[in-house]
Amino acid sequence: MNSSPHPTPSGSVRTTGQQLRRRSWAEPWKIKMVEPIKVTTPQQREAALSAAGYNTFLLRSEDVYIDLLTDSGTSAMSDWQWAGLMLGDEAYAGSKNYYHLEEAVRRHYGYKHLIPTHQGRGAEHILSQIMIRPGDTVPGNMYFTTTRYHQEHAGAQFVDVIIDEAHDPASPHAFKGDVDLAKLERVLKSAKRVPYVCLAATVNMAGGQPVSMRNARAVKELCARHGVPVMMDATRAVENAWFIKCREPGYSEKSCAQILLEFCSYTDGCTMSGKKDALVNIGGWLSLNDDALADKARNLVVVYEGLHTYGGMAGRDMEAMARGIEESVQDDHMRARVGQVEYLGGLLQASGVPVVVPIGGHAVYLDARRFYPGMPQDNFPAQTLAAELYLDGGVRAMERGVVSAGRDKATGRHHYPKLELVRLTIPRRVYTQAHMDVVAESVVAVYENPSKPKGLRMVYEPEYLRFFQARFELL
Repeated sequence: MNSSPHPTPSGSVRTTGQQLRRRSWAEPWKIKMVEPIKVTTPQQREAALSAAGYNTFLLRSEDVYIDLLTDSGTSAMSDWQWAGLMLGDEAYAGSKNYYHLEEAVRRHYGYKHLIPTHQGRGAEHILSQIMIRPGDTVPGNMYFTTTRYHQEHAGAQFVDVIIDEAHDPASPHAFKGDVDLAKLERVLKSAKRVPYVCLAATVNMAGGQPVSMRNARAVKELCARHGVPVMMDATRAVENAWFIKCREPGYSEKSCAQILLEFCSYTDGCTMSGKKDALVNIGGWLSLNDDALADKARNLVVVYEGLHTYGGMAGRDMEAMARGIEESVQDDHMRARVGQVEYLGGLLQASGVPVVVPIGGHAVYLDARRFYPGMPQDNFPAQTLAAELYLDGGVRAMERGVVSAGRDKATGRHHYPKLELVRLTIPRRVYTQAHMDVVAESVVAVYENPSKPKGLRMVYEPEYLRFFQARFELL
């Protein structure tokens, strides 16, 4: 008797006596409620973008057709999560929902202590304040905007120790988020003091690229020899676990939940924005294994966030997050989540659009340098491309290039990253495959448009994290 087909992580099946062939996948949910979105005219979009200073962050959401600005807080919650909102214990101290969240984090991430925060950057702030001293060096596998800001604000210098392939959008390396161990060891030996190593999984600014289990284990072993803890940015660690399942030998038969727990075991704590993997609209946490460090964090969270059993969140939000964690580690959910991103990436690749490869976990990243090869980086190619995408089809995307990189704190000059990208970030459980088709058509239209823009000039620059509020005008 022939055996039945067995799905693989990529959505393919293997049948007895047959070669591997592709099968369609479908989302493991059905739609129960809809939110209408508005289709705008080119004239309306041009007026809206001009009023927003050509910064997609400053657009009103009602003027956006398909919103791929971010996957942060934009996921659709399940009926089980919505039911949890009705069970919110809004006691100021000792909310039962805190203990539900603590148990979920311990079971799936493995950390001993949980300190809730209003979102991920609250956790980054607390961690930086309790661990960093002025003059410290913090190595990490590529910077992230808010993470680096909090580290530098506390007096540290960030040093990038990611592998070189991460800076090459065309490199097919399966784990472009990996730490270069030789680079890291040089920093550990030469720096005056390293309070911790920052390990991001996945690496957002590299294109949503994962870290291998082998590399995480080696980083932990190296840091242990130098007496330096490893702190993870666990924002999309479940997606990282899925890539390990799909790409790393020895893990294909393990569940996403099992892989996540092992990966976290090679770190000493984490900061977490629950607005991504955990499928909620607000909230985050700081997790630590060290008792004394956790005590300091709880002391400081009271000052900046709220009591240590709510940390800036309502009880109902903690309950939704606890339930979101349970849903996030399910293989069926992650197969569909990453599969939708890969679907959009595949459409663009088939049309010859330059994107970062391999396709990342939460977004498809367009290579703005190859969209506008003659445009100098001072003219903000990625910011220009994001504006052009909105003008064409009402699709809102995010710049991840020189604007996001900011300025050198000492010299005041722009940081010039090797990657000049536009991020098409897909919210979880929000859009259909038809929406992805529309996005792909718009991107292709912009790429093939023979009339290329000259770029933008920055006319307003805020002091901190300028990409959120900067304004531009056309050159």
